Amino acid sequence: MSQQPLTILFMPESAYGPTNNCIGIGDVLRRRGHRVVFAAEASWKGRLAPLGFEEELVELSPPAEGEGQADGAQDAGRFWKDFIHETAPEFRKPTIEQLETFIRPTFQALIDGAVYCQPRLRQIVAQVRPDVVVEDNVVSFPALLTSGAPYVRIMSCNPLEVRGPQVPPTFSGLPSGERGEWDAFRREYERTHRPLWDSFNAWVQEQGAPALPDLDFVHTSEDLNLYVYPEAVDYPREMAPTWHRLESSVRATESGLELPDVVTDRPEGSALVYLSLGSLGSADVELMKRLVDVLSRTPHRYIVSTGPCHREYELAGNMWGQEFLPQTKILPLVDLVLTHGGNNTTVEALHFGKPMVVLPLFWDQYDNAQRMAETGFGVRLDTYTFTEEEMRSAIDRLLGDAPLRARLARVSAQIRSRDGVSRAADLIEALAHSRQRLP
Repeated sequence: MSQQPLTILFMPESAYGPTNNCIGIGDVLRRRGHRVVFAAEASWKGRLAPLGFEEELVELSPPAEGEGQADGAQDAGRFWKDFIHETAPEFRKPTIEQLETFIRPTFQALIDGAVYCQPRLRQIVAQVRPDVVVEDNVVSFPALLTSGAPYVRIMSCNPLEVRGPQVPPTFSGLPSGERGEWDAFRREYERTHRPLWDSFNAWVQEQGAPALPDLDFVHTSEDLNLYVYPEAVDYPREMAPTWHRLESSVRATESGLELPDVVTDRPEGSALVYLSLGSLGSADVELMKRLVDVLSRTPHRYIVSTGPCHREYELAGNMWGQEFLPQTKILPLVDLVLTHGGNNTTVEALHFGKPMVVLPLFWDQYDNAQRMAETGFGVRLDTYTFTEEEMRSAIDRLLGDAPLRARLARVSAQIRSRDGVSRAADLIEALAHSRQRLP
């Protein structure tokens, strides 16, 4: 079997979670001597090359009038920041109502992007000639599936994205032990998504790719599928043998951070807490203002990921933050995490053994919030209606739970010992070498 260097093409979703996941895995492959190329949404221009990767930029929509393409002036992930900002009022609705007013439009936006970038992505594939293509997204890109190279799917969302009768419906946030509302949610998903799926499935096949699985918007690989979720919180069911669980996927590419006195010189009995609603959730300025107000009256100190709208609100005196923070360097330092429940932050918090208060906003965050609550690793609060007493009580209970801290320490040790990024790199490397093209 040939062991010559490989060319590996990654295409993550433009959001930070999937991109950071692919960065972590790609960094391991790069350090092993392989050529790693990112087909990155154009707003990531200049963010990946300094890490040693090649950048091939992809536009997901036509530029606005008077705006140049891939000019580096836009923020990384801007495509989704703008979309989330416009649809934030939908996050206040029950999850079953969000299916029509948020989940379907999100899939439509993703599909529009896949259709728009198909010619450019075909061009990239022909130019790069990858030995393996790796996608971390929730919709398929036919150019990847028809590249002639083996296709790897990464699922860095909650594993309910792979649907099944034994587990709650994805996006629902419904409990695992109570099935009373499952069927109604599934019927509403089919009603709201069937026409969109029919149209996308037809287009995918017109591009020469296989048909999509029924009501799924992304293909499962015949060879290798990876998902990022620790065994300690995974759902009790059997997955197909092509699926491999990565306990975590924590990148080693972030630089350190010097913290100011306001969070390092803490009074006795004061904990250090990390607040992050993700780059998208933190764009909800009114929510961030309320959290700052409520948390300002606790005895603890807070490191805050302030996000893209950081100039529109001020932190309290017991807080310090920045627009972007090296999360993997901060998590080992804190005692507790206040999070939106994005899969990346949820898994990284468990990787470092930290309990969570989860305030879900959209997509799979409700599923992660529910899973942390029912496995005992966190508290789920209603993001927009929680009371100050509920927040204080959740923080105090998690900080004071010594058995939970011991349990989290054991789970953290298990997760880290399994080295998810190296395992993912091993599997991708083995698949590519087994199918490597001749020169």
